[in-house]
Amino acid sequence: MPTISAAGPTDRREWERLWAENCAHFKAGGMTGAVVDGLWQRILDPASPMQAWLAVRDNRAIGLAHTILHPHTFSFAVVCLLEDLWVTPKAQGQGVATKILAHLEAVGRQQGWRRLCWETDVDNMPARRLYDRIATRRPTVTYRIELNG
Repeated sequence: MPTISAAGPTDRREWERLWAENCAHFKAGGMTGAVVDGLWQRILDPASPMQAWLAVRDNRAIGLAHTILHPHTFSFAVVCLLEDLWVTPKAQGQGVATKILAHLEAVGRQQGWRRLCWETDVDNMPARRLYDRIATRRPTVTYRIELNG
């Protein structure tokens, strides 16, 4: 099983490799060098609410999560939004995503987060099978208005 830890300054190459895989898989456009550099700077900035987490096995990153902490409106706790979760294709189906989520849950309990939440595409069945096993699906509908690309 991999070890899970917050990404640090020396993790850029491994993080960027996994992030590029994720973006290619989901056909995420607009990932210019400047955007990737800016995202990495946010991840390293202790004042930023964004963090990156890496699952590493045999000195190679095989999984990645991006989280964003934000205030909860019904308490003084924070809520953790899991913005991205990616496991490299060769490591999929080996429990890596489960281990990342368990690690984030443990960190959240230790740090007093109110909840850990995320969304996934309705047709992402591999992810939904995992999520249905470990979390409670909310009966909500997500709406959004795209602003400025």
